Amino acid sequence: MPPLIRVTGLSKVYGTGQSRLWALNHVDLEIQAGEFVAIMGPSGSGKSTFMNIVGCLDVSSQGSYQFNGVEVTDLDQNRLAILRRHYIGFVFQGFNLLARTTALENVELPLIYRRVDKAARRQIASEALQTVKLEQWLDHKANELSVGQQQRVAIARAIVTRPTLLLADEPTGNLDSHTSREIMALIEALNREQGITVVMVTHDPQVAAVAHRTVNFVDGQVTSDQRQPEPA
Repeated sequence: MPPLIRVTGLSKVYGTGQSRLWALNHVDLEIQAGEFVAIMGPSGSGKSTFMNIVGCLDVSSQGSYQFNGVEVTDLDQNRLAILRRHYIGFVFQGFNLLARTTALENVELPLIYRRVDKAARRQIASEALQTVKLEQWLDHKANELSVGQQQRVAIARAIVTRPTLLLADEPTGNLDSHTSREIMALIEALNREQGITVVMVTHDPQVAAVAHRTVNFVDGQVTSDQRQPEPA
């Protein structure tokens, strides 16, 4: 089986001439299906650019990106959208929920884009909320929930399509330490119990310690790639 993610010579360049900026500079990296990988590095190191390209939210300037053996750089915009819709879930630091919409309706959104009928999507969304232990809050609007509950809704929305890959960009960045531990325990359980591959950007070493591997970026390049002997 090929790696779920394989990038070779992956580069992203902004500008031209003397103003040219290499956000990614010939990155080589492989991530196997079922892994939990933390991406770390200082601001401007290229980790978010890498995440956006892997999530098909951006395209590279040079190099190869293969997803489960398929060359992503050859796909047009429609096929990139299909890849995002069916195989990738996203969790963001800012939650990105519709504030005056219920938790259930927020989680249903990706299923609407996939044209799932109403009865089926309500059932699937309810099951996703049950997975994150919010089954009693499904009729509450997002702005009525705590920040921890809002992040759980965001995670339920990310997994409602049963993705192969979960991309988490600073998922605990807006949370207190206690809630951060709860959210990381939830993400770790999704990886361990459901086999979802997780790639997570974080600045927090304690959060990264939950992952199987930690990959560090500096100036658009991978400077270290270490496997955790025993994830926290």
